[in-house]
Amino acid sequence: MTATTETRPDDTAQDGAGGGAQETAHETAHETARAISPRSGARLSVVQALYEMDISGKGVLDALAEFEAFWIGQEVDGIMHPKAETAFFRDLLRGTVEEQRAIDQKLDQALAQGWPLRRIEIVLRAILRAGAYELLFRPDVPAPAAISEYVDVAHSFYTADEPGLVNAVLDRVAREVRPGEMSAPKGGSNKGGSNKGGGKPGSGKPPAKKA
Repeated sequence: MTATTETRPDDTAQDGAGGGAQETAHETAHETARAISPRSGARLSVVQALYEMDISGKGVLDALAEFEAFWIGQEVDGIMHPKAETAFFRDLLRGTVEEQRAIDQKLDQALAQGWPLRRIEIVLRAILRAGAYELLFRPDVPAPAAISEYVDVAHSFYTADEPGLVNAVLDRVAREVRPGEMSAPKGGSNKGGSNKGGGKPGSGKPPAKKA
């Protein structure tokens, strides 16, 4: 899932051709954002909101108000943020925060030994928490679909091992809390999930889409 698209002005392109290229890139950014479903947009916004809350100390109400007014469906600093299903966004953000203790306990159990959730980089931690919330408290969302969605969210921020880590950890959580929805493991793949991709304690990676 391509969540947001960043367009940067070319300082050297002052002629008409340069302006046309910038306009085309700008239109592409809007088209890409529109292609994302409202629920996928809500998941991306929740991860970004959780990140902002983690680094700023904002509460849920402030984060909800800020994102609904200034982020969701808006262009911010050249980045087009997709629209989101409002009720779903609100439930995910409130629920993830309110149920954080139970969520963190499940994630700590699913992570590799020696890598507790508190050591995971902030954005990755937000992705895992939001994904675990859906698995634990949103039975209306099929477990495989929820996992796939958050792997896509991870791909919006990372190019290395992190999406694989998200898949492995959420798969473990799902097999514990919703075993009937999960197919049998193939070749022991669900036993993987090395935490190498998440081994960036305290790095504070900002929630901007990869290039």
